[in-house]
Amino acid sequence: MYSEKVMDHFQNPRNVGEIENASGMGTVGNAKCGDIMRMYLDIDENQVIREVKFKTFGCGAAVATSSMATELVKGKTVQEAMQITNQAVAEALDGLPPVKMHCSLLAEEAIHAALWDYAQKNHITIEGLSKPKTDIGEEEEDEEY
Repeated sequence: MYSEKVMDHFQNPRNVGEIENASGMGTVGNAKCGDIMRMYLDIDENQVIREVKFKTFGCGAAVATSSMATELVKGKTVQEAMQITNQAVAEALDGLPPVKMHCSLLAEEAIHAALWDYAQKNHITIEGLSKPKTDIGEEEEDEEY
C-alpha cells in the first residue's frame, strides 16, 4: 500500500522538532481526519531557508509527507519553496494512496502557512502567496489529484 520511501520517512522522519524564534511558523490541520501539521522555518537575510523543522500529529502518511516537505524546502529560496506542490511531495515519496493525498496537501499548506507568517513578521509580500487556510476541509479532499 505504501512505498518504501513513505515507510522510511514515517519510521525515520527527518527534521522533527521546533525552531526557537523561527522566522516563520505555520500550523494547518484537517478537522475531518484529525491531522495537525506545524512547520518552522529559519530564513536568512537572502531569503534562503537555512533550517526547517516540523511537528505533526497524525497518521503515518501525514508524518511522511511532513518529513519529505522539510527535505524539499531546506536550502531553497522563499520563492523556490512556493513552487513545491502537494503533487511534488507525493511524487518525491514515490506516490501516496488516493485516500492519503490530503496529507500531501497539508504539507504544502504548512509550508505556505510558515511563509505567510514570515512575510507578515517582515512586512513583505511573497509573490503567489495568499493567506493560508488553517483547516483543510472536505472540499479539498474530494478534488481530483
